[in-house]
Amino acid sequence: MKEKLIKDYSSPGRTAYSLPELDVKERDFKTELNGYLREDLDLPEVSEVDVVRHYTALSELNYGVDSGIYPLGSCTMKYNPKRNEEIARIPGLSYLHPYQDEDQVQGSLEILYDLKLDLAEISGMDEITLQPASGAHGEFTSLMIVRHYFEERDENRKNVIVPDSAHGTNPATAKMAGYNVIEIASNKRGMVDLDALKAAVDENTAALMLTNPNTLGIFEEDILKITEIVHDVGGLVYYDGANMNAIMGYAKPGDMDFDLMHFNLHKTFSTPHGGGGPGSGPVGVKDFLAPYLPKPLLKKAKDKYYWDHDRESSITKVQSFYGNYGVMLRAWAYIKTVGGSGLKKTTENAVLNANYLKAKLKDEFELPYAADSLHEFVLSGSRQKEQGVSTLNIAKRLLDYDQYAPTIYFPLVVKEALMIEPTETENIDTLNRFVETLLTISREIKEDPELVKNAPHNTSVRRLDETQAARNPDLSW
Repeated sequence: MKEKLIKDYSSPGRTAYSLPELDVKERDFKTELNGYLREDLDLPEVSEVDVVRHYTALSELNYGVDSGIYPLGSCTMKYNPKRNEEIARIPGLSYLHPYQDEDQVQGSLEILYDLKLDLAEISGMDEITLQPASGAHGEFTSLMIVRHYFEERDENRKNVIVPDSAHGTNPATAKMAGYNVIEIASNKRGMVDLDALKAAVDENTAALMLTNPNTLGIFEEDILKITEIVHDVGGLVYYDGANMNAIMGYAKPGDMDFDLMHFNLHKTFSTPHGGGGPGSGPVGVKDFLAPYLPKPLLKKAKDKYYWDHDRESSITKVQSFYGNYGVMLRAWAYIKTVGGSGLKKTTENAVLNANYLKAKLKDEFELPYAADSLHEFVLSGSRQKEQGVSTLNIAKRLLDYDQYAPTIYFPLVVKEALMIEPTETENIDTLNRFVETLLTISREIKEDPELVKNAPHNTSVRRLDETQAARNPDLSW
């Protein structure tokens, strides 16, 4: 279905709202605006029902976690409980302003402090800052802490080690922080190659950036050896928290000897995200790195909560105020709702769902790494590619079946990658429908490959010429 533009509903004299009679002195706004008034402003004249039906129709063209499965690997696009939304909209919380005096916002500060304690317990870290505004921002904050730590020790370390299966933001963050990026290859099982790591570390190593489980969904079984190798040369080990949904209640980065990490509140702790935001990327550190955290740092003295600005070794602020407050409220509500046992159950169901899908699909699609996976797994569309149909074509065809595609072409170590993360919120019926759809598409590729190559067929916007779109983008509306 194709929806018209709002201006196409316009009819002269039609209105959606009647303003009350003027109860103040009338003024000549044309004179007061002094030439700033546009004479050619062509606003649509529409009724309320026109407006409601138009924007309702637009909303029905969108797809999100409230519509169905959203299996983007490494994105943890779980359903967001509406209870979180209700709490975040309580007027006493949502109408606050960051410039208000601390004495007026003690309740909110208590919530944030409580969230800090929960994140520290979940992660095994000692101190937390809630300031970073996204996962990538949390990465950058962590790398700036690493940089400041070595500068205070008069050590000019230049290198950050990143596995070849790392998130794309990892090498970008290291480069932004002023480091050389040293990439190391994975072994045949999809894990960090210990020999490659030993060859890469030296007195110039500032940090290793690592996700565990990694982007293949595989837990690094040698994680304590990995952290030990880096620590033996005086380097730090940073944990990318993107895949925390796989380990909550079972493992803690702090217990794996990571020195610092970031969290994705908008992933693991159930806050709506996608399309660029909102996000929240708190950073947790061990005690010896706590002095370098951004200021101000939320603290408690007796029964009062306050912002500590007196931090001499801090990397200073990384955001104008104190963090994305609405996201934190939702994450706090989620943690308090499910509790510690619920977080552990979340992990169990996320791992169960992913392994169920893998077992159902691995015979039809190539499984490049056979090692046990946790909350996500990676298939390859190489067999389908040999029949002339790419992973991109498969992803587009999924849209015709009213389902969202998984992450594709990532991680880069897998050709024609399909990276699937169903999360814990999908039930067996939804999982079975997703499996049947992918198996149907695989059959279509054998019987009528052009059908899949020209997908999608049922969406409001058809397949774009991606080469032309990149070379000649239409930047006007």
